[in-house]
Amino acid sequence: MTSTATENLAPIALFVFKRPEHTRQTLASLADNPEFNSSPLYIYCDGARNEKDLVDVEITRDIIGSWEHPNKTIITQKINCGLANSVIAGVTALVSQYGRVIVVEDDLVVSKYFLSYLNSALDKYYNSRKVLQISAYMFPVAEFSDKKETMFLPFITSWGWATWSRAWEVFDAKATHWECLLTNSETRKQFDLGGCYDYSGMLLRQVRGEIDSWAIRWNWSVFQHNGLVIYPPTSLVKNIGFDGSGTHCRPDDFHDVRIQASTDQFLFSDSIEISSREYLAVKKVIKTMSGSFLVRFIKITRSKIQRMKMVNQG
Repeated sequence: MTSTATENLAPIALFVFKRPEHTRQTLASLADNPEFNSSPLYIYCDGARNEKDLVDVEITRDIIGSWEHPNKTIITQKINCGLANSVIAGVTALVSQYGRVIVVEDDLVVSKYFLSYLNSALDKYYNSRKVLQISAYMFPVAEFSDKKETMFLPFITSWGWATWSRAWEVFDAKATHWECLLTNSETRKQFDLGGCYDYSGMLLRQVRGEIDSWAIRWNWSVFQHNGLVIYPPTSLVKNIGFDGSGTHCRPDDFHDVRIQASTDQFLFSDSIEISSREYLAVKKVIKTMSGSFLVRFIKITRSKIQRMKMVNQG
């Protein structure tokens, strides 16, 4: 990771809601990054869903309001827009203005090298049309613990990431062509990482209105355009929101990672292609972390029933 000139630092989009202590930890970890005070900081505050949310929403807003930063902009909502709408609107606005953006949610603690890594990667792959996202998260793959080189994978993560305006242009909020997941088993298998994770089931639930996720639609957009995402060998971010405080939190092991603490620099690859060996190692970890065989079987069966119903209805 090389230092990035101040004028090239990407704006940081921080999305907060009603978790004051998580927000405080997120800001404190960002502030440990040398680039933080020189980066434009945009904090998006969603509105309360009900009266029960009001107190925590206001406490969270007090924290971000009093947090000292020389280039801070706070965008507050009077009504609850939801995380998906907030992220889509915020990212769209910032890439339109700056051409790039770094995205952080209020349940993440980041490494002190988080901003350096993302800004350096934004610079290096600026003109690499196939690279659509930079992830600061990496799954806990034991064999990558001593690895220095970054890698490319064909799917996104939502825990600390960055992108460019030229990449965000492919984002499709309507998830066009989702119907092929109902009948094309090969496309479905590929989207599900060879059956390791039920992304297709998530997208179908999105289409049915059962969930509201910007991430699954972004993942589908990247998949549809054969895009790649750059990943660090070890994680630069940790999710601390798996305590029941979040809207979308769920009990799994994807958050159980060590944050990169070394000053050693990651080496950015000049070869923009997927290593089958590295991809296989990541998929094995994802499959293991996604639950027992019984849990995965239940998810697969549920998705199959869902697809059959949608085919019959369509």
